[in-house]
Amino acid sequence: MTVDLRTRYLGLDLRTPIVASPSPLTGELASARLLEQAGAAAIVLPSLFEEEIVFEELEINRSLEAGTDSFAEALDYFPTIPSFAGVGDRYLDRLRQIKAQAGIPVIASLNATTQGGWVRYARLMQDAGADALELNLYHVAADPGRTSADVEAADLALIGAVRTSVTIPVAVKLSPYYSSMANVARHAVDAGADGLVLFNRFYQPDLDLDTLDVVARLELSQPWELRLPLRWIAILRPELGPDVSLAATSGIGSATDVVKALMVGADVAMMTSAILRNGPDKIRTVEASLRAWMVEHEYESVSQLRGSASSAAVEDPSAFERANYMRTLRSWSASRDLTTA
Repeated sequence: MTVDLRTRYLGLDLRTPIVASPSPLTGELASARLLEQAGAAAIVLPSLFEEEIVFEELEINRSLEAGTDSFAEALDYFPTIPSFAGVGDRYLDRLRQIKAQAGIPVIASLNATTQGGWVRYARLMQDAGADALELNLYHVAADPGRTSADVEAADLALIGAVRTSVTIPVAVKLSPYYSSMANVARHAVDAGADGLVLFNRFYQPDLDLDTLDVVARLELSQPWELRLPLRWIAILRPELGPDVSLAATSGIGSATDVVKALMVGADVAMMTSAILRNGPDKIRTVEASLRAWMVEHEYESVSQLRGSASSAAVEDPSAFERANYMRTLRSWSASRDLTTA
């Protein structure tokens, strides 16, 4: 028995539903080639952050102007620079290079802080050859003067602004922290999103007790983290309809994880941590196991598998909502001997 792993994401025809999501490996020419050779159906480049561009420009200006208010001769330290290849330029160059060598779709990723930044770089990424664009809505709503409605309105406005500025497909990578996730998802699609990526994984800061510095601590995702996107994809798939692309990300590291994502209604399953742990060949292993699982369970295609366990397909849709909370609590047997814990 042969199985058909083809799927469609953001209007792009993919060989399989296994996509290499943003990581250091997707942003470099040599490793991007290895990911494709291992079977990645598409790659998503790491995000270009507007803050990096602004910070670099400010630092360059500060360095060039150092001492000019004290020594007139300092004005002649450096010649006039007609152009400078900054963070944004280097990103666009890598995008062009990766796209030129790739035989699979290349999706650019963008996180900006101003609406002008979103629109400008979205257009530049399209011009550089991106097959699609992923808007990475990664920000912390820490201003107590802004209501949830303010935050959501700003996010929806930038989605709309980007959508009207480019012609390539646009996916929006959302966080799970909106006060009404289903409502935001619906309005994101109404604003022009061709697909949603669920979810953005926020990295929490830590403290160094010796220096009292706030430090970054990267921890790769674990399989249990897939449960959150599974729940929401299952809920949103029947609500948003078949024309909206849905991508599952976080915690996908095996064929069974891919199967679960497809069953609740995802079009693709995105892998990062498993590839970083095991190398690009992990994709080949997962694809082979996915084919074997589908043969064993008599599924002929991804389209047959997709959505078979969404909230519209299961016997008890409430299992994805409140009822699951009660069952989960009761699943921990009261007969366990807690004195040995």
